Amino acid sequence: MRKIALALLGILIAIPSIKAQDELNPITTAAPFLLIVPDARAGGMGDVGVATTPDAYSQHHNPSQYAFLNSQFSMGVNYTPWMRELVNDVFLGGVSFGNRINDQSAWAASMKYFTLGEIQLTDGAGNEIGKEKPNELSLDGTYALKLNETFALGVTMRYIRSDFALKVDNSQLKTVNTFAVDISGYFQSEENNYGDFNGRFRGGFNISNLGPKVSYTEGGRENFIPTNLKLGGGFDFILDDYNTISTTLEFTKLLVPTPPLRDPVTGEITEGKDDNVEFFKGLLQSFGDAPGGGSEELKEFTWALGVEYMYNNAFALRTGYFNESEFKGGRKYFTLGAGFKFKSTNLDISYLFNSSDVNNPLENTLRFSLAFDFGNLY
Repeated sequence: MRKIALALLGILIAIPSIKAQDELNPITTAAPFLLIVPDARAGGMGDVGVATTPDAYSQHHNPSQYAFLNSQFSMGVNYTPWMRELVNDVFLGGVSFGNRINDQSAWAASMKYFTLGEIQLTDGAGNEIGKEKPNELSLDGTYALKLNETFALGVTMRYIRSDFALKVDNSQLKTVNTFAVDISGYFQSEENNYGDFNGRFRGGFNISNLGPKVSYTEGGRENFIPTNLKLGGGFDFILDDYNTISTTLEFTKLLVPTPPLRDPVTGEITEGKDDNVEFFKGLLQSFGDAPGGGSEELKEFTWALGVEYMYNNAFALRTGYFNESEFKGGRKYFTLGAGFKFKSTNLDISYLFNSSDVNNPLENTLRFSLAFDFGNLY
């Protein structure tokens, strides 16, 4: 049976910027599960999504995309095993639903659930004292509105619950309940001719998880939730009525203060800025507080490139690459994926090839996601 230590390991692995070495300076947050990409379509393209074409999972990547849905309704269901090589009951699951109300607007809702499985608790002598099932949950709703034929804005409200509380005597851990907001935008140009092919530009941004700090213990230090900035752009090469190649480049950055360097004896800050600040100040501070200056700030950006080939809107091949500075976590991986459409049903699969010394919880894991498009076409 697993111990609490394994649960803590799972939390640390889920945090997108962790590599436990003293010389590095990663950024940690509460509720890191909010940043896990849920769908296999994005998973096959290096986890890009903020500027890809809309689908059922736009709620995670860029909710404003729902205003450009090609169908009236779109629903997605996903299940992703987590740390599959170590355990068999840790996973991320969820469901999302989007409704394009008319030519100008849409609404959407989704649920994301992350569990660390069943964990056996023991006392100091190794005696079993019970079992726990730590888990995290988010529920959110979006309204997206087209401001013109090529650009839309979206606003999302999110409820977050992180339950690592232990039902044992003298436990100081408590369940966290909080709220957050996303603000997003999506641009999709008209299709234009470029000689031998037609093309279409795409662009998007999403500032997600804007919300107050939280604490996992009574009276303990408060932690930032993973407020995150995504920026991206892409281009669709529409070769003919049957063949399209889409390319997308995406950048992300946590809008959370960088931990300062401190004197090991006195604890006083020697480089950087105090990260024990309120949420809004921390958001603004995150753009210029790295102890290493501008060069370290640039290392806090991750980048990813994704490519998708679509045949007759029925079969897709995908690939991508994700890169993060070794100083901030060191995640680097290639991805492959495919998609199949049967009438209104979309099945996507993806696989990750780790290219870093840092273990990835999705190594050797085949991911699947389903999506259903139905109703009137736009």
